Amino acid sequence: MTTPLNPRVAVYTGTFDPVHLGHRDAIARGSRLFDTLIVGVGINPDKSTYFSLDERVELLHDVCAPFGNVEVHKFEGLAVRFVRQLGARIMLRGLRTLSDMEYEFTMSLMNANLDPEIETVFLMAKEEYSHVSSSLLRQIATLGGDLSRFLPDRVRDALLHKVKERKRP
Repeated sequence: MTTPLNPRVAVYTGTFDPVHLGHRDAIARGSRLFDTLIVGVGINPDKSTYFSLDERVELLHDVCAPFGNVEVHKFEGLAVRFVRQLGARIMLRGLRTLSDMEYEFTMSLMNANLDPEIETVFLMAKEEYSHVSSSLLRQIATLGGDLSRFLPDRVRDALLHKVKERKRP
């Protein structure tokens, strides 16, 4: 018999490379919807990251500090398996664009096949964050653009430092 899953616990997974204000908004909103929100920082084998897993976790701890019911954990492997291991019933996902919807819909169907007890709940991005993505912000940082409207100060400083490190011969 499997352990019952808690419907008041949600898990929001991603690579968060870097965590931006759109992520922070989803975390803030999710923290109001669920008794506990766990932010799962994972490894996506299809993505090349600027920050190590531990650096991303550290930055997320900073971003999530104001929310008393939010925890940050790193994980490897399938997100749906991570959610099950935590005893959560809900996977929280953010949607920015129509292309996100297509991808996330496909992922939610696969996750439902892998574990039918886990539900996916989608949060639509607020308009001011609907165009923000970590990969775009990394590109803007590399090209010297202004990131102040998209990243928390500490994350912006860490990203600019990473960009400088990568440019060194």
